[in-house]
Amino acid sequence: MTRWIELEGAVNARDLGGVALGDGGVTKSGRIFRSDNLQGLTPRDVDLLVGELKLRHVVDLRSTAEVALEGPGPLTRVPEVRHHHLTLFAEGGRYTDVEADTAPTGIDGERVLPWAERALDEELRVTGFYFGYLRDRPSAVIEALRTMALDDGAALVHCAAGKDRTGVLCALALEVAGATREAVVADYVATGERLELILERLRASETYRGDLDSRPADDHAPRARYLEQFFRVLDERFGGPMGWLEANGWTADDTAAMRARLRG
Repeated sequence: MTRWIELEGAVNARDLGGVALGDGGVTKSGRIFRSDNLQGLTPRDVDLLVGELKLRHVVDLRSTAEVALEGPGPLTRVPEVRHHHLTLFAEGGRYTDVEADTAPTGIDGERVLPWAERALDEELRVTGFYFGYLRDRPSAVIEALRTMALDDGAALVHCAAGKDRTGVLCALALEVAGATREAVVADYVATGERLELILERLRASETYRGDLDSRPADDHAPRARYLEQFFRVLDERFGGPMGWLEANGWTADDTAAMRARLRG
């Protein structure tokens, strides 16, 4: 059951608690949240997040251009909350990750999918972007996960839609915590329940409208096979997500911190 956080100024906010663990039980609630853009939060939203839910760390995965164009959100003015801007910056759209315009096909297959000697399809196009995050910004991925595991209050990770960049980081965090693959995929797909609201909200911004309108709305839906393919390639090339993380500086202490955060 998805643990939505009902906010007035964001539509895709939810708790990573309640996700099934492989050895039984579920992840703890109130520790790590995920969301779409936080620019429109109301005073009531801020009170809920900071006062009631004890939010203390925000991990912002948006590009530098997105942050500059959208301006500072209300949580940046809250002294209790520390902001961590860790752009993944692998998106192909002008400002966001909702569409790519960097090559005639919408994706540079040789650059993003060096292991795939086959025709690009939608599954590979999307997961290609996901691997782009890991390839282009591994230090940001690792630092974002470490921030999400801090134990001095709740952490929230977000991008624009709370779907792709946020989805990849949350999938990795849940994998470290020992969640089942089925449950991780289910959390990723849950964004689809709010997709129309997300697209309506983003289309109200000049920053995102152009990228969004270049494709049909259904093309933006998070599909299980996208994340399943992402995991398959990590399994084949690195022995799993943990193999990639460890190859990029993730330590046993990091794993213990994330597991304590989401399990303890």
